[in-house]
Amino acid sequence: MYKYSKQFTPYLFLAPAAVILILFFFIPFLESFLLSFQSYRNDIYNPQWVGLENYINLFHAPVFWKTLVNTFIYLIGVVPLLVVLSLVIAILVNQKLQGIKIFRVMIYIPVIVSIVVAGIAWKWIYADSGILNYIISLFNISKIGWLTDPRFALYSVMAVTIWKGLGYYMVIYLAALTSVPKDLYEACDIDGANTLQKHLAVTVPHLMPTITLVSVISSISAMKVFVEIYVMTQGGPLNASKTIVYYIYQRAFENLDMGYASAAGVVLLVIVMIMSIINVKFFENNKQPIA
Repeated sequence: MYKYSKQFTPYLFLAPAAVILILFFFIPFLESFLLSFQSYRNDIYNPQWVGLENYINLFHAPVFWKTLVNTFIYLIGVVPLLVVLSLVIAILVNQKLQGIKIFRVMIYIPVIVSIVVAGIAWKWIYADSGILNYIISLFNISKIGWLTDPRFALYSVMAVTIWKGLGYYMVIYLAALTSVPKDLYEACDIDGANTLQKHLAVTVPHLMPTITLVSVISSISAMKVFVEIYVMTQGGPLNASKTIVYYIYQRAFENLDMGYASAAGVVLLVIVMIMSIINVKFFENNKQPIA
């Protein structure tokens, strides 16, 4: 009896997490997948089975491809900067300097600020009469419509995402830096390596699993960006900042086209899974031996 109870103990510990995954991930995904083959446009209470019609309409919609391009621009612009900048900041604040803890707190403060509050605050900063336009006007530069000009809207929102995410990923790197053996840095000092060479030879190879984790998490977050867009631009102007998740939201809750929105959600899930696999494989294939 004791033998069997010992065998089932791990499963008992895993059970709560498994139940949560089933209830809040697998069942909703299954329902959403089934919804993607149905139409709710005529009667929301009596959906009609339409097969692949939602997917066909989705892939023929120019706005879908526009939002997909915007999302990938967001991904390419945000993820590399978050991965690299947060690592650099983590290395800097990991030094034993007077007052460095205050700097750590300052970097982390944006993380604990509500994204809605942060979005509203940055909306004021980006306004025509905001502080950013005031600063550039001091250099005789014309005011810029940071959120109203299609050329700048998406990039302005990307800057907010980077500002808010740096502290979060910095903490992840800081935790990983504690596992790097100090004697390897001392060996590099003996070999005459400079600071950059030491970090490239020791820090980066040791942190490669963490870099992979940060890359995957930030990529998924970038692909699913919504709140910043909703608060700051509502996808405008002229769909210039509309991402795929905001497009799904509009089709589902403004147009009440749940089937179409579910189809877009399934496509997004497939894209995110592919991107995550590519991320992991890329970093696995580029692991360097530790000097």
